Amino acid sequence: MLDDNPTLTNGSPPLLGVSRSLSGKRWRLRETDESAVVTIARQQGVPDALARVIAARGITAEAAAGFLTPRLRDSFPDPSDFADMDKAASLVWDAIEAQRPMAVFADYDVDGATSAAQLIRYFRHFDRTADIYVPDRIEEGYGPSGAAFETLQARGAELVITVDCGAAAHAALEHAAGIGLDVIVIDHHLMDAAMPPAAALVNPNRSDDKSGCGHLAAAGVTFIFLAALNREGRRRGTITPNNEPDLLDWIDLAALGTICDVVPLTGVNRAITAQGLKAMGRWSHLGLRCLAEASGVEGEANTYHAGFLIGPRINAGGRVGKSDLGATLLTTEDEALARRIAGELDALNAERRSIEADVQEAALAQLEGQASERAILVAAGEGWHPGVIGVVAGRLKEKFDKPVIVIGLDRAASPPIGKGSGRSVPGVNLGGAIAAARDAGLLLSGGGHAMAGGLSIDPDRITELVAYLDDRLAPELAAAADEMALRADGVLTAGGITTELAQLLERAAPFGQGNAEPRFVLPRMRVSFAKRVGTDHVRFTLGDLDGRRVDGICFRCAETPIGEALLAAGPGLFHAFGRLKLDTWQGRERVQLHLEDLATAAE
Repeated sequence: MLDDNPTLTNGSPPLLGVSRSLSGKRWRLRETDESAVVTIARQQGVPDALARVIAARGITAEAAAGFLTPRLRDSFPDPSDFADMDKAASLVWDAIEAQRPMAVFADYDVDGATSAAQLIRYFRHFDRTADIYVPDRIEEGYGPSGAAFETLQARGAELVITVDCGAAAHAALEHAAGIGLDVIVIDHHLMDAAMPPAAALVNPNRSDDKSGCGHLAAAGVTFIFLAALNREGRRRGTITPNNEPDLLDWIDLAALGTICDVVPLTGVNRAITAQGLKAMGRWSHLGLRCLAEASGVEGEANTYHAGFLIGPRINAGGRVGKSDLGATLLTTEDEALARRIAGELDALNAERRSIEADVQEAALAQLEGQASERAILVAAGEGWHPGVIGVVAGRLKEKFDKPVIVIGLDRAASPPIGKGSGRSVPGVNLGGAIAAARDAGLLLSGGGHAMAGGLSIDPDRITELVAYLDDRLAPELAAAADEMALRADGVLTAGGITTELAQLLERAAPFGQGNAEPRFVLPRMRVSFAKRVGTDHVRFTLGDLDGRRVDGICFRCAETPIGEALLAAGPGLFHAFGRLKLDTWQGRERVQLHLEDLATAAE
């Protein structure tokens, strides 16, 4: 079903001669080891098309079975390999057995909410409760603070567990130590070699950690921490076969955090996601079920449902509403409360989209003039909502193929401050650059990981920051040019696009960071029909020179060169680049092309 086309070459020359598409992208064919393709097809009994997709993702013949059927027991790490993991588990069980009051301090995004919910539900299994504290994004900013720790101590907490934050909170943790509050940190963000004074710090990205699991989201680290808690409970004799929690009861939460934090879906992350989506799709979790109903999700869950429908609604609480709504929803057993919160989050998500559109329009106007000159693009505006700047940075990064930082300014503050969020492209370590700028004295605070970062800055130093980051990242961006090319898994004719092929490719799911959904090129197609739908989407029909047709849609493209070319529906020929998606409407299953790019083709 994958056509044998002599123009399919790895590396150079470009696929089908496309050195620049209408979106300005290069096209390349994914590199494959032909011997691995043959071996995978034979050993796994799968068609060549699927074997080629698997091999193109760097999966060896030996690892193919685990890729096709990811199981936790095959990839689950030994919790003891994580620095401080056993120590943290022992401290928590000490607190449980001594009836010490505990609290969970969570970041305000999906990863934080799902991490907190796992811990709260684990404690509830043993009839223990824990306070939840989620900082207000606008009033308190990111991560723990001395004031927050004082508040939790005043509420009675003697042990605080931070999730998805805390690894870089030196001042706050020093304050906690000074007031006699024990803090365990569970995090995954990049951190300095210097360790803050926590009672235990579990982070696969700390410099002395030997787990090799730096790709985990906080929700994944938390899930492994639960395994460590079970192990410690069994060691103490407190957990027996009669009362041992089944961690699979909460794997849907671990999967949701993993997907929404856009970490690589490889290794144990792939197993957590695959098993977690199966559990999620049963919709037995009250909060997730209510969110699914609010967002129109039905049937089995997939990464799109988690990452683009459910996740953004949980995030909306932290972005433009009450920061603890997501964690509360994911921990409550009160159906009336769950439905009310799900409805509130749905409304906040609509508000978030409106705010986001306004900020994006203003930021885009700033960046268009500097896009061709710089390795990193930075936009700053007074009053830009801090809850949407990260999403806007992500969208603009996709448009310009460069790292983007969007900064919301508050000049009325004393002293004035700018709070920014950035998103990067493959091969450019934005979090490392932000940390370096912080160490160079250009920032009040800042950090992150390779693909994303956050910062606080004196507005008067933004120009210095831009110059520093531009100089630092220019070599990385130049070296990463080929990494940013669109990668195709092969060339298809319109006749090769079948429901059978689309169903076959689904066996390589779940797709996401580190396991890209298969993409294909359809050569020499004409646009026979196109229509703008929704706000800025375009539905279309493409036909090849033999009259075979394929229907499709291109999202958010109406006012781009791609959308304009489709809507013109002229006589020209195009190479089309996109994904195959199964669509069921009125009980009839069909396959559509989700178009991502176009390139002009010779007549």
